[in-house]
Amino acid sequence: MRSFSGPRTALRRGRKAIRKTHRAIGFSRAQLRANQRPPTFILIPRLTPMCFRREFSLLAIACLVGLTACNPSQNPQELKEKTARATAELKSNAQAVAAGVREGWSRDKPLNLNTATREQLVSLPLTGVEADAVIAGRPYDEPGQLVSRKILTQSKYDKIADRVTAKK
Repeated sequence: MRSFSGPRTALRRGRKAIRKTHRAIGFSRAQLRANQRPPTFILIPRLTPMCFRREFSLLAIACLVGLTACNPSQNPQELKEKTARATAELKSNAQAVAAGVREGWSRDKPLNLNTATREQLVSLPLTGVEADAVIAGRPYDEPGQLVSRKILTQSKYDKIADRVTAKK
């Protein structure tokens, strides 16, 4: 059971806590006995809304001056040219990505000889002349007609046989 502590005990405990704080700050016991107490508060400049406004405006001005000094002034024509170059580069990259996606989709599917474009036929191990001959010989009922119509040799057809089909 806890005993009641009166106001003197609480006062004594409070003084002990203050002494411990003063010792932690660096005052010796002799200084504390001589009533040389350190300040019990730390001087903090008083911050008012006006002070914040002034400091914020000074900070904003300093940032603007720094940004203006770091940014060389550019000619509007130079800026347009840089933008046009960057746009062209992004466009070519986007086209390359699209071509890669198309190739990835068609990689697993066999290529239809009756609807394939010249670029798709050239992506197989065919030359441009052979691709043109395949297009000129359309329509096909089956892929083996490439050999029977003498458009491709048997060895060339064997290389692409598993990657082509003939659908109408």
